[in-house]
Amino acid sequence: MKFRLIWPFLEKGEIDDLKPFEQRVYSQNGEDGIIKIIFYNIGTTNKFCVEFGVGDGKENNTRYLIERKGWNFLQMDFGPRTPPNAKKEFVTADNINDLFKKYIVPKEFDLLSIDIDSNDYWVWKAIKNYLPRVVVIEYNASIPPDQAKTIEYDPKAGWDGTDYFGASLLALEKLGKEKGYSLIGCDSKGINAFFIRNDVLKNYFVAKSAIKAYRPPGYGRKLRGKHQGHPPSERKMISV
Repeated sequence: MKFRLIWPFLEKGEIDDLKPFEQRVYSQNGEDGIIKIIFYNIGTTNKFCVEFGVGDGKENNTRYLIERKGWNFLQMDFGPRTPPNAKKEFVTADNINDLFKKYIVPKEFDLLSIDIDSNDYWVWKAIKNYLPRVVVIEYNASIPPDQAKTIEYDPKAGWDGTDYFGASLLALEKLGKEKGYSLIGCDSKGINAFFIRNDVLKNYFVAKSAIKAYRPPGYGRKLRGKHQGHPPSERKMISV
């Protein structure tokens, strides 16, 4: 079967809204289309992507680039159904730079996607001397966008099915600024945030604050017609 990502339209100038470009081939939601429009504008360099948290390999943010566009890649996961082409590694803030070195990740590469349902903030913070041009990272939409919070770092952490995971959008926006990235938006389901390195942002996309980019949870149980996200946890996030 052949897959094509076709945009409904493409406006000239800065793109302020990512939702019209959402299209799904292998991604969980519309990330495939968003990633395509980003690289349509900023171009590619080595077409190398890194993703950790790929699950069983059927549904992730880099499969379309790898299988349909021929990108080189490093995928990592530690689950029981890690796909054959992915490296079976438990990624932490303590080992991420060693893993990049082990698998010969270029110092500058096109796309980094982080989705480990736990220490996402801490792992991105720990990456040193590697400069992905685009970063896609899961955020915790259960936390209001005016709060900069994350889970406390625990190298053995894993998701327990509650809303105790990852980090708020504001926490990630602040971290992105420290590392030289601009937040350009989130997918409409309130799952992934998209960042572009400042030196390649140019006039293609509108940089946004967490307040303006935030999308509420589009998942979990519904209450009065609105999704509530994952069940609340008794564990408390920490401020950053």
